[in-house]
Amino acid sequence: MCLAIPMKIIEVDGVTAVTEVDGVKRRARLDLLPEAGVGDYVLVHAGLAIAKVDAAAARETLDVLRKLADEVQ
Repeated sequence: MCLAIPMKIIEVDGVTAVTEVDGVKRRARLDLLPEAGVGDYVLVHAGLAIAKVDAAAARETLDVLRKLADEVQ
């Protein structure tokens, strides 16, 4: 099973972005999304931004993931 996490781009340097969610920062490649920029939400899988998503969809997905994580603990 694969899981891509919605993350907000907070920095871009060429084809590499710094993304963030809940205070966790990760680098992600933007090779598939050269139009993505600071402030955009992207789905990050294995260090690669694979799709842009709107902020509302990102928040909704993150809320579901947080609830699932709370149930597991």
